[in-house]
Amino acid sequence: MMRNQPSGPPDDLPGPQDHADTAGPRNPENPTGPTGSAGVDSRDDSSGSGPEGSGPDAAPDAGPAAAPDAGPAAAPDAGPDAAQGTAPDTVPDTASVLPATAGRQRLADALALLLTVAAGATDALAYLGLGGVFTANMTGNLVLLGIAGSHGADLHVARAAAATLAFAAGLVLAFRVTRDLPAGALWPRRITLTLTVGLLCQVAFLAGWAAVDAEPSEEWDVALVALSALAMGVQTACARRVALAGITTTFVTGTLTSIAESAAHGSARHVPRRLAVLLALVVGALAGALLLRYAPITAAVLPAALVALTLVLGTRLHQVRRNP
Repeated sequence: MMRNQPSGPPDDLPGPQDHADTAGPRNPENPTGPTGSAGVDSRDDSSGSGPEGSGPDAAPDAGPAAAPDAGPAAAPDAGPDAAQGTAPDTVPDTASVLPATAGRQRLADALALLLTVAAGATDALAYLGLGGVFTANMTGNLVLLGIAGSHGADLHVARAAAATLAFAAGLVLAFRVTRDLPAGALWPRRITLTLTVGLLCQVAFLAGWAAVDAEPSEEWDVALVALSALAMGVQTACARRVALAGITTTFVTGTLTSIAESAAHGSARHVPRRLAVLLALVVGALAGALLLRYAPITAAVLPAALVALTLVLGTRLHQVRRNP
């Protein structure tokens, strides 16, 4: 820090010595200035004891150079932002913020359950109708990728690889778009906009699924798998951004782990909500499998319809702030 100050010798600047010379004749017994000078005495008291601590070299320690420590430099800490208790990056998207009442909190939980049902139905459709791969659960998909590779099943490898890469692409895209969400928002507007991209992927999948009459050829398999996995990646990232009590909507191993951990510690907090997520995934998979058996084209309608319903209901939470 000293390198940034002027490089001239201290003797070139007016200092305490110059002021002392103009104040009157020196007392030989006292090298600091005239006896009884109030300005010199106050400088002596603050710089130490004896002539060695009160000369010109010691004056800057108690002079104007020390003023910034308690002067205007400290003012920004007590500026308008500090007085209001908010930082610039916590200002929400909207002009007004509503408290997260019990009703709004239940609505947010319902949205998470709707997305979980959609994920279960999507995985059932992909596994039963697209060659035995998952497009929402990448843990099982990576295992299938290894199994297919060990048997030299090139098509299965292509499907599993397409699902994994597309899912990862959806995650990156959605996390990138939602990286600066307002702090404490329960369901920010940007989540709705990003989830709309996932819905468009679901609609594209539905169009392709209907075009092949729910019986895709090997050429269509990989494309449809990629579309479905891309939609699930976007959905997973959005759910992660607004995660409530550690809930995810496409993979529930972590949710099951949280339930077991709570049970081990004798805590029931969030357990009913997490159990509901597990049940929602099973219900979604059951519904998707039944639709694929009795109304194959409709099986692709269910996930898209659930995501669309989530988007409509989510607009009611745009201005709601999460409870602490």
